[in-house]
Amino acid sequence: MSAFRAGKECERLMTRAINAIKTNATRLLESAGIPFETREYEVDESDLSGAHIAAQLNLPPEQIFKTLVLKGEKNGFFVCCLPVSDELDLKKTAKAFGDKKCDLIPMKDLKELTGYIRGGCSPVGMKKKFPTIFDETVVLFDKIYLSAGIRGVQMVVDPRDLLPFVDAKTADIVK
Repeated sequence: MSAFRAGKECERLMTRAINAIKTNATRLLESAGIPFETREYEVDESDLSGAHIAAQLNLPPEQIFKTLVLKGEKNGFFVCCLPVSDELDLKKTAKAFGDKKCDLIPMKDLKELTGYIRGGCSPVGMKKKFPTIFDETVVLFDKIYLSAGIRGVQMVVDPRDLLPFVDAKTADIVK
């Protein structure tokens, strides 16, 4: 085996060890060759907020992105990712998706529609691919944190790799 191939194999094994937690989202990133890491945090069922995650991971909340699923008045379902510290502006969001009006889907519909539960929803690996927009602040970071598809695990990924992978655009969608 050449030194180059041996080095690549070593790199692949180290990446696999770092990313020991496997979810549908992480498997998809791995199969696409997108570098990522996972970070675990303690789940508190009484506090599923992003502030709780940010405090545990010792990160600024604006670097951790939450995933919300909405339905537009005429254009159907879509996904928004925004910093956990921010609140979604429904008017700006509807406009960004070319709709007049939108609203969050009922929580009871989340798992059936996406395959994910509250606190574990990721823009990667949903049952169906939906149009996706990240808040424009995503470009300020070399790495962002977002759900790996289960509660208690965040993926750390470069947004320049992630956005094209999920066909996401960016827009100002927060209040």
